[in-house]
Order: sequence, then structure tokens, then C-alpha cells
Amino acid sequence: MRQSLVMGNWKMNGRRAGVQALAAGLKSALVGVSPVEIAVCPPYPFLLLAAADIGPGVALGGQNVSLYNDGAYTGEVSAEMLQDLGCRFAIVGHSERRALFGETDEIVAKKFARARAAGLVPVLCVGETLSERDAGRTEAVVGAQIAAVFAECGSGAFAQAVIAYEPVWAIGTGRAASPGEAQTVHAFIRATVAAQDRSAAEALRILYGGSVKAQNARELFAQNDIDGGLIGGASLDATEFAGICRAAAA
Repeated sequence: MRQSLVMGNWKMNGRRAGVQALAAGLKSALVGVSPVEIAVCPPYPFLLLAAADIGPGVALGGQNVSLYNDGAYTGEVSAEMLQDLGCRFAIVGHSERRALFGETDEIVAKKFARARAAGLVPVLCVGETLSERDAGRTEAVVGAQIAAVFAECGSGAFAQAVIAYEPVWAIGTGRAASPGEAQTVHAFIRATVAAQDRSAAEALRILYGGSVKAQNARELFAQNDIDGGLIGGASLDATEFAGICRAAAA
């Protein structure tokens, strides 16, 4: 049985005092939440600060990773740096990176490969915009995003990885896909991976990331192919995030 995973993506939010308060609040609120795996992805400057206050029971992740190894790439953060800081995960291909910074499927696939090479677990974000969904192109868009990773990394690409389905139209809007709608895409994702590597597909954790709240998490996580969540704004509230984690553990 796949262990549920709930990841909090703090995005570009916080100052030292607020990060410390949030981490301490999460440490308290998450006591007794098991057997779900929990991770948080703070902004780069606050990784060690969060780690110190949140305790050893919560894993760390990077919100992005450089295309490059260490070297003359001013402003970049390498996968090896994240691994050295104690990160277990690295998010690649978040919809905001794709939309705001022009990251193509091919660039995302190379970042996925860099994370794997450094010993991190890549969390590949996939998903469609509202216009793509309305045009009936959800499977074509998501399938292409996954295919780019197979093209870069080979048929075993997802043996040690996570996929997060984040319908762009449901991020930060308060509008979530219905559990049935989310399950349909998650099942498609698993089938797409299974076509290349059935054993990896069976073990693969596929997270839902689109306006997940404590009040809708239990129904979402009860779906056969939804193995947890990639949580945005709700992860900045310790009580709300803990509620989501408890829903995943139920």
C-alpha cells in the first residue's frame, strides 16, 4: 500500500519570525499524525531555519532546482546544495515556474534529472490551464509533460519520484476539482507511467494540488489514485495544514 504524502509549498512567503512561528506551530499541531509522510518546502533562505524549529519528523524540500551543477551560475541553487542542506524532495515544473518563468516541458525534464542525480526525490508538477481543459486537452497536456521526463530519463524515470497533479484553474482560486474529476486525471497519470514501467506506477505517489483544504481533503484522499496533496496557501496555517495531514492519515 502506498504511504500518503502531504507536502506544504510555502512559495515566496515569510520572514524569519513568521517562519519560526509557523514551524513551531506545525511541530505542535502535527504531534501524533501518522503514518502519513509530511514535508514542507520553504523559500531557500529559510530552509535551515524551518528545519531547526519544525523538528526531525517533517522532511524538507526545495521549491525548484537549477538546471546546472555547481559552478558559475550566479543566483542559481543546485540540487547538490539542496541535498547537502538535508532536503529529501525537490519540486520541478510547478505551474508558476512554467507560466511566469517560461519553463518548457524539456527544461522541467532536465531539472527532474538533475534532482534525481543528486539523490533527491523529484516532485513533478503536471496540469492543464482552464482553456486547455475546456478544449478537452487535459490528457494531451499532462501526457506530454510526463512524456518529456521519459524522453530525458528513460523508462525507469519514475521509480523514485512523485507526481503532483495541479489543475492550474484550481490553484489559489478556491475552486477545486471534484474528487471524481481529480481521480480521473490521477488514474490517467498512473496508466501513462504504467505503460512504461508498471511496477513504478503501482508504487508511485500521485498528489493532488488544487485548493485542498481540511474540509475537502478527506474526500479527495479517499480516491483510489490520490495519494496525498501538494498544499499551497493552506500550508501557511498550522492548524489547517495539520487537518489536511490528519485527513491523509485516516
